[in-house]
Amino acid sequence: MRFIVNRDIFSEAVSFAAKLLPQRPTQPLLSGVLIEAADGELTLSSFDYETSARTSVAAEVLEGGRSLVSGRLLGEIAQRLPHSDVEVSLDDARVQLRCGSASFGLPAMPVEEYPQVPRIDTVSGAVPAELFADAVAQVSLAASKDDVTPVITGVQLEISENSLTLTATDRYRVATRRIDWEQQGADAHLSALVPSKVIVEVGKSFSGSGTVSVSIVKDGERELIAFSAGNKTVTSLLIKGNYPPVGRLFPEGIENYAVVSTADLVEAVGRVGLVLEREAALRFSFVEGRVTLEAAGTEAAQAVETLDAHLVGDEMVVSLKPQFLLDGLRSTHAEFARIGFTRTENASKPGPVLITSQRSKDDAGEESFRYLLQPNLLLR
Repeated sequence: MRFIVNRDIFSEAVSFAAKLLPQRPTQPLLSGVLIEAADGELTLSSFDYETSARTSVAAEVLEGGRSLVSGRLLGEIAQRLPHSDVEVSLDDARVQLRCGSASFGLPAMPVEEYPQVPRIDTVSGAVPAELFADAVAQVSLAASKDDVTPVITGVQLEISENSLTLTATDRYRVATRRIDWEQQGADAHLSALVPSKVIVEVGKSFSGSGTVSVSIVKDGERELIAFSAGNKTVTSLLIKGNYPPVGRLFPEGIENYAVVSTADLVEAVGRVGLVLEREAALRFSFVEGRVTLEAAGTEAAQAVETLDAHLVGDEMVVSLKPQFLLDGLRSTHAEFARIGFTRTENASKPGPVLITSQRSKDDAGEESFRYLLQPNLLLR
């Protein structure tokens, strides 16, 4: 194996292939990046039996072949190479890399023992890459980080007719976003529970790709999903289990709500929350024309701030955890946020708040993104 490739192209390809490598691989081989050179094309792949990444770029292939090297080390080297073409060759059991005045020799791992990277030929549908990346960023932060309940550590994809809905929850909040979907397969109704780490990397890597093709395969032997854009593909096994029916938690309609400047409220929460102890909540008092934020912290530290707010319906007092609220506000990606209030059977105890986007104080709220938040558990 021997090839010459542009330094920037090589660095980007290595970075993409190595991003999803496991931190603690079950086998040394699974920490590697597979390098394949043939017919004027260089292909870089990684696979740990659960997640794979694959990309192909143009290269001057002087001698075809395959090799396997440490992905982390190759990635660090590729990022720091001088600005010159990269020449890579396989000599005995070492991969030699030369770029300008720099040269490296990396031990090659036994490529014949490397697992076959999965390939999926069918396509279920496609989504606009920028919208998909935006939706992933809005929803994925609500996915649980607790591996004790694996089913809520992922992002649920629900495909119905011409829309794709992404949903995530950690039991304290639920975030959901609906975007356009172009059906290309035979099945118009599909679902897939994707590990949040994978879908976050896909959103970032494919954000500028125009269109992302999505393939969902459930054939008995395997349940996996593939995302493809341009010369890049990521596959992942789906999380098994039944996703909780969080859709029923959303109210059908809200008549009592407040509209606030998103940026102003984010800044105020950050300031007032400085005096709070960890896990403590902020108190929000909504009346027509304003909202007052109050916090009581350690050693009698206190903070109060008042902002403009437009209130529709009754006055309301709610207590919310600052970080969860900030996540929801920032995810609106809008100048104004609508904070809707729900009721419980106890008249003195408000229900969850529903945060949605709003372009101005007077416009109707937008329902494509919804973020439901409550200090207590939404799901038990």
